[in-house]
Amino acid sequence: MAGPDFAPRTRPIGVGQLRAFEAVARHLNFRAASEELALTQSAVTRQIQALEDEVGVSLFLRHTRAVELTAAGAQLLQALLPSLERLDSAVRQIRRSAGRKSVAISTWASFASMWLIPRLEAFQSQHPDIDIRIDASDALVDLDTTDVDLVLRYTQASNVPAHAVHLFGEQLTPVVSPWLLKNRPLQRAEDLAHFTLIEANEAQHSHPMAWLTWRHWLDVYRLRKLEPKRWLHFGYAYQIAQAALAGQGVALSRMPLVADSLISGDLVEVLPGMRLDSPMAYWLILGPHSQARPEVQAFCEWLTAQAALTRQAIGTER
Repeated sequence: MAGPDFAPRTRPIGVGQLRAFEAVARHLNFRAASEELALTQSAVTRQIQALEDEVGVSLFLRHTRAVELTAAGAQLLQALLPSLERLDSAVRQIRRSAGRKSVAISTWASFASMWLIPRLEAFQSQHPDIDIRIDASDALVDLDTTDVDLVLRYTQASNVPAHAVHLFGEQLTPVVSPWLLKNRPLQRAEDLAHFTLIEANEAQHSHPMAWLTWRHWLDVYRLRKLEPKRWLHFGYAYQIAQAALAGQGVALSRMPLVADSLISGDLVEVLPGMRLDSPMAYWLILGPHSQARPEVQAFCEWLTAQAALTRQAIGTER
């Protein structure tokens, strides 16, 4: 279907119709876009027509029951999306700075539940006027375009920017609930054959996560032929620790994440001389638009102090 004839334009386009364009392009449906924008379908249609008139070309191919982007529409959408993200982020930051003080944090679920959340009460007691928002996700965050103030990540040094703050490194160690040892001691690595071994799921047995597995640990300590009573696999670190706390077996755990349970005695490190260094570390990465805000500075200072306590608890300088 041929598009309408357009008179050439040279002035910059207005921004009023861009929201409608993005919604229609995302849904490829005028009705769904109108419902999202709380406008009538005819109003959205008029906005798209006005935008096409401003640009000077058709942005959509309109079929009987479907809509698709033209090449020009796809080009405009590619340029528009990051611009809208930056605009929305700026507005959220402006609104936030004009209202209550808050800090938005992105991290992954296991770190949030096992390390960060148990400590947050201390920060909130010191700073009762600062709200905390935690987004627990493995998804990468663009600190230039989102309203996240800082991210806490688990990765190798080569994967973080130069300004990232090193919180602590990592060692893996076998841990177990003390009551599981009442009927059967675990004094030598060979005794592991009498227990269920808990570890990361089999999808993580290949590079680059192989060091999280019992097989890697057993290979390092020349126990390749050891077979446990049974295997128990989980997808997340907090599930592995929870299973160990419940007495379901011996877990190969990340020291920084179980340090509190070891201090409390809820878990026992059964082979302390057989820790295994990990190439991973825990990092704080601060957003460029947030570092000047006093509430973010206060949270980062508190966070690094907590990290120092964790390093002391697990007996490492880094």
